Amino acid sequence: TSITSSLESTCMPTVQESKVEARHLVLPEDASPIETAHGSNVLKWMERAGTMSAMHFCGGDVVTAGFDSGRFHNPIPQGGIALVDAYVYEVGETSVTQRVRCFHENHEAGDRTLTSDAKMVSVAVDEDGDPVSVPELQVETDAGQRLLDEARNAER
Repeated sequence: TSITSSLESTCMPTVQESKVEARHLVLPEDASPIETAHGSNVLKWMERAGTMSAMHFCGGDVVTAGFDSGRFHNPIPQGGIALVDAYVYEVGETSVTQRVRCFHENHEAGDRTLTSDAKMVSVAVDEDGDPVSVPELQVETDAGQRLLDEARNAER
């Protein structure tokens, strides 16, 4: 069974079902001359996580239509762990809007610090590259509502 047919046979996808996480070890080739993660790599990791979130939510292929309000807050040192997460928080007819964030995950202390965040928009497409409809978004839990509220508050 394909992802598309399995999504069509279920209820509307939820905010939490769209959430993906990925970790990256900041290697020397990922770092800038000051030995922190190079911003272009952080943005690439964020865009990939956002794309995976949108693909999972839509049940098919997507293209990136926008990457807005990207902000860098804190560095990630070379040798550190970058934790990137993304989730869908808004839908249009053929597009989804995702919140993408990157954290420095301190594996020794067990905490994380926000390093970067952005708003991303993806458009669902068929095998010919033509836009297709996306499912409606559902919020079923308090945790899902918190994610939705965080994303909307981050836009202000």
